[in-house]
Amino acid sequence: MNQDEKLASEQQPMMLSTMQSPETQTQQDTSQHMASHEESSISHNAEHNPVHAPIPGLGLRSMKTALAAVLTALFYGFFQNNNPTFACIGAIFGMGADMEESRRSGGNRFFGTIIGGFIGIGLYWLEHRIFPEGCYWLRLPLIFVGIIIMISLCVLFHWPGGVQPGGVVLCIILFNTPPHHIDYAVSRMIDTGVGVVIALLVNYLLPRSRLEHWFHLSQKRKDGECKR
Repeated sequence: MNQDEKLASEQQPMMLSTMQSPETQTQQDTSQHMASHEESSISHNAEHNPVHAPIPGLGLRSMKTALAAVLTALFYGFFQNNNPTFACIGAIFGMGADMEESRRSGGNRFFGTIIGGFIGIGLYWLEHRIFPEGCYWLRLPLIFVGIIIMISLCVLFHWPGGVQPGGVVLCIILFNTPPHHIDYAVSRMIDTGVGVVIALLVNYLLPRSRLEHWFHLSQKRKDGECKR
């Protein structure tokens, strides 16, 4: 074997290794990505799963949500002829995992209710201005226009989460035709605001860190991690 053939024979395995290296590297990257995804998923589940919950899925946020709804209904029990339904709904929507999420969720509910309420008042007035007895068929284009306006306003004010609750109030005002639509819409806004405020107070007075300290959940979590 001359020197050229020897050099070629030595370079051939190196060339094959170089040609195979992208596939090998891709397989390694894929394996690393899957492992990283699994670790992230496990970490995410561990973070959001309730700690030592007696019922699967029942955690501190669930308990605070129920407490906010009860306190809202209790508050309305001191006022006669006041229905706490929408206030309790506002409390449930306003409860988040922390104050930031609670403000966002409650703000969506409250802002959407205000926008939907005012649009509903305007459209209801327009309908009965044209047809004093009301006209179901006129409500069809009105509800279309009203929803478009509501979505545009929610996007304009950076509250896209207010579309759903605003649409609920808008449809109730137009299709349930309450005898005093203005009073009804204003009451829904106030009720929603009361529920959201109570949810914020519960979340503020009972943060996760305080509840974990009271019930020694942090220590239980550490003991569980040690056992693993």
